[in-house]
Amino acid sequence: MREPAFWWRPVSWPSRALAPLSSIYGFVATRRLARAGAAVGLPVICVGNYHVGGAGKTPVAIALARLLGDAGERPFLLSRGYGGSLEGPVRVDPDKHRAADVGDEPLLLATAAPTIVARDRVAGARLAKTQGASVIVMDDGLQNPSLKKHLALVVVDGARGVGNGRVFPAGPMRAPLDRQLRRTDGLIIIGDGAAADDLAGAVAARGGLVLRARFVPDSKAVADLRGRRVLAFAGIGDPKRFFVTLRAAGIDPAEVRAFADHHPYRLEEIEALRAAARSDDLLLVTTEKDFVRLRGTIAKDISDIAAFPISVAFDNEAELCRCLRKAMAGARTS
Repeated sequence: MREPAFWWRPVSWPSRALAPLSSIYGFVATRRLARAGAAVGLPVICVGNYHVGGAGKTPVAIALARLLGDAGERPFLLSRGYGGSLEGPVRVDPDKHRAADVGDEPLLLATAAPTIVARDRVAGARLAKTQGASVIVMDDGLQNPSLKKHLALVVVDGARGVGNGRVFPAGPMRAPLDRQLRRTDGLIIIGDGAAADDLAGAVAARGGLVLRARFVPDSKAVADLRGRRVLAFAGIGDPKRFFVTLRAAGIDPAEVRAFADHHPYRLEEIEALRAAARSDDLLLVTTEKDFVRLRGTIAKDISDIAAFPISVAFDNEAELCRCLRKAMAGARTS
């Protein structure tokens, strides 16, 4: 779905009109958050966010998996597999599965560590354990109470924060903020901006970790695209963030096209993008997540589309690693 613009402005009449529905949604979400999760005998690290849409969860989950792997752990990534048809639990095979099977994010996750897709998170965690996982990193699931979490890290965009702070549908929040704060062990703020400063203060006041991080474009992709005229398109939670990242890397798109998050591209849309690019001698460029969604689908040959991979760099990686070690040690002795 496309995010309504009023979610990201001060509270306005659409938010007030939707307040009764938000109260019902918030009540149900609060009741759900109160449930105790099942333990599976492994440390579980959750990477989530407070609101619907994207904030950088998947790149953060990939970064954590790589840090854990470097520390001698065998992390498995766990995803619901939004947009995929398979309920799971199933281990993602990038050579076999497509986004229509497992979702686009799990295909990206599988490039970093073994990845399980499961609607039932407990069943997914148990499958990971039988396949040799020493720790589980959940991509999303902060509001899902089924699995006991030993460390909950929330990702937020430094420039956007949580918008008007209202619960869906009056705002972007998945549950009342105070209830979600109680489940937050750390806050990871992506990029510059002061929109998340109040959140950072609230998390720090509760003794939680607060870290700044930034997206780092792949150096080869930057070198290949710099100086080229491009048409950039993206179907992610915040397409504008992708366009800003391109510009910050010295790549100024001549045209941009934004689609809804997890957008299922149709062949005519891809052909329209190609026609627009040809007419102005532009190169098509998109996010890595969009690229894996396109691969093996209606657009069989996507060699004319460039992917723009990014990773996450933490300003205080050592502190994050200490936090991970402490959480895992606590999980293994409890």
